[in-house]
Amino acid sequence: MTSPRHALQQTNRKQTSRSPLAGLGTIVRFILRRDRIRLPVWIAAHGLLVLYIGAALPQLAPDKQDLAGMTTLFSQPVGRMFTGPAFGLDDPTYERFFAAGYAPYLFILASLMSIFLVTRHTRGEEQSGRAELVRAAVTGRHTMLTAALVIVGVANVVSAGLVSALTIGLGYSIMGSILVGSATGLTGMVFAGITAITVQINEFSRSAAGMAGAVLGATFLLRAIGDMVEVGGSGLSWASPLGWATQTAPYVHDRWAPLILSVALAAATIALAFVLQTKRDFGASLMPPRPGKVRGHPRLGHPFGLAARLHRSGFFGWGVGIMALGVVDGLFTQAMLDAGKDMPPELRAVFCSDQLLDGYIGFLGSVVSIFVTAYVVFAMQTLRTEEATGRADAVLATAVSRSGWLGTHLAVVALGATLIMLITGLGTGLAAAGVTADAGLIPDVMFSHLAALPAVLAVLGITAAFFGVAPRFMAIIGWLLVAVCGIVDLFADLLDLPKWFRGLSPLWHLATVPVETFQLTPVVVLVGIAIVAVGVGLAGFHRREINVV
Repeated sequence: MTSPRHALQQTNRKQTSRSPLAGLGTIVRFILRRDRIRLPVWIAAHGLLVLYIGAALPQLAPDKQDLAGMTTLFSQPVGRMFTGPAFGLDDPTYERFFAAGYAPYLFILASLMSIFLVTRHTRGEEQSGRAELVRAAVTGRHTMLTAALVIVGVANVVSAGLVSALTIGLGYSIMGSILVGSATGLTGMVFAGITAITVQINEFSRSAAGMAGAVLGATFLLRAIGDMVEVGGSGLSWASPLGWATQTAPYVHDRWAPLILSVALAAATIALAFVLQTKRDFGASLMPPRPGKVRGHPRLGHPFGLAARLHRSGFFGWGVGIMALGVVDGLFTQAMLDAGKDMPPELRAVFCSDQLLDGYIGFLGSVVSIFVTAYVVFAMQTLRTEEATGRADAVLATAVSRSGWLGTHLAVVALGATLIMLITGLGTGLAAAGVTADAGLIPDVMFSHLAALPAVLAVLGITAAFFGVAPRFMAIIGWLLVAVCGIVDLFADLLDLPKWFRGLSPLWHLATVPVETFQLTPVVVLVGIAIVAVGVGLAGFHRREINVV
């Protein structure tokens, strides 16, 4: 008869000898089952972008002269900041225009897909407690992370293949098309590796995704500044993985060498993530949260103070990044004016004014508002985290009402968005005034930023409505609104988007100050939509069950 001690020793030996990848196939199938809708949507988004651009370009620019007029925007410093180094635009073709102006957004889309998927299936599972149940079965230490990376790898490979196939189908060069697809997939894998590291560092999925997103924002800023310096990019462009993808110069030079850097970084970050995972306990993080004080600050005893504390890190992270981008844009005001001396009418039309300075100021206010709407959606996801982890239950078990809990969070997010717009407007105005020696630009820039605030509040209200009525769709609808605002504001004229689609963007209804005269009616309508939507959200949250998945 086997003694209990002997049986325990046998069990320990079996657990020790268990493969670190035990149960990998089962977990991969489980993730595919969970993301049977999410994955096709992410992949299809790559294909839809390619198809729309490919179909729209011949309609917008039937001949080479029309195309040359459109490419002027991408050749200017501000255009290169939002697109890339503008390879081959001195002799433009449809494929070169696509690669210079729109392929960089495929790289960003693949990066975001990787960040969200890796976070969802690693740290998100540990945080929710589901991973603990899975680990209780026959699974290895590295199974969950490996399965997540396998799924993300498959998604990036399929997206890369889809982009390559569709661009070849549009008649573009085979070599350049394969290069665009490869750059898309490899950039996605770079950020999959980066996210695999951030989920080891942070204890919460939101913090891990935020850190990976901050890295993505920093790489975008490095590439943007590097490409603004000169056509073809500068040394700073090579400090960014996004810059490596654009430096491949598809349909112009067809350079594969920059992608070696992407392969190396993806492999290194993934390998480092596995090493870091062995250094931490399950459910813990390499960067443990700071121990709290013995007694909390009195303001934490009030719903508003608690909400402000919960949103503090997101506010400072997004606020600093957005303000930095605004200041950089402001510093290029004089360069934009100098370039405008020889600017053709087509480019002036993009800025909606013969007065280039006014157009540029209005453009900066609109761009900043897009990033602030992204902050609003990101901040609203804090409420879902608080609810899913049960911390909202603890607060609502006190004298705090549901309306009071949700209302204070919405007030804090709205106040944060307003402060970011105000401070960024001030910083951008000071930078523009500094390079142009025109102090009068400061109030104009600040007003252009604040004039776009009602659109941000409308997005906040709509997101709140979905949180109260259909919380599982809140993030999807919120990020779709951000995407629509960005597409309409940046590419509506270049792509000749239909009026009904433009109308989906709250920004489109507002006057672009100072290009256009400020109009009160759209502001009242958007603020009214925000108020009604918040009311719907409060009523829905009051009636629905807590912790609805």
